[in-house]
Amino acid sequence: AAVLVAPVDNKHMYLVREYATGMDRYELTFVKGNVDAGEDVLSAADRELQEEIGMGARELEHLRSMTTAPGYLRHSTHVILATGLYPSRLDGDEPEPLETVAWPLDELDDLLEQPEFTDARSVAVALLLQRRLGR
Repeated sequence: AAVLVAPVDNKHMYLVREYATGMDRYELTFVKGNVDAGEDVLSAADRELQEEIGMGARELEHLRSMTTAPGYLRHSTHVILATGLYPSRLDGDEPEPLETVAWPLDELDDLLEQPEFTDARSVAVALLLQRRLGR
């Protein structure tokens, strides 16, 4: 299982820009990672936040679970909304430092038009946030 985390404060959501090997380019995406053995999805989400963007969350809410190709893959991604953010850093396993991008919540439509924002899971989460926040 994997987690995809949408860290949000009052005005921004936080994304990462990282190299996507399969596309041979940099992509803008939400914090994401695997759930380690013995770890629940909320703990994994908080750990990934600290590893990728140097923030922990006081509140973590499971929004939904998604599959990408249920006809032939047995894989779920759990979407977590993270709020009450505070500085906290853990060492991660990324091959290079990730760039953190603070994206204004009022500009969700613009994010959906960005050529480097193509991960279908991230697009789905942006639309879920848009609906959730009434924007």
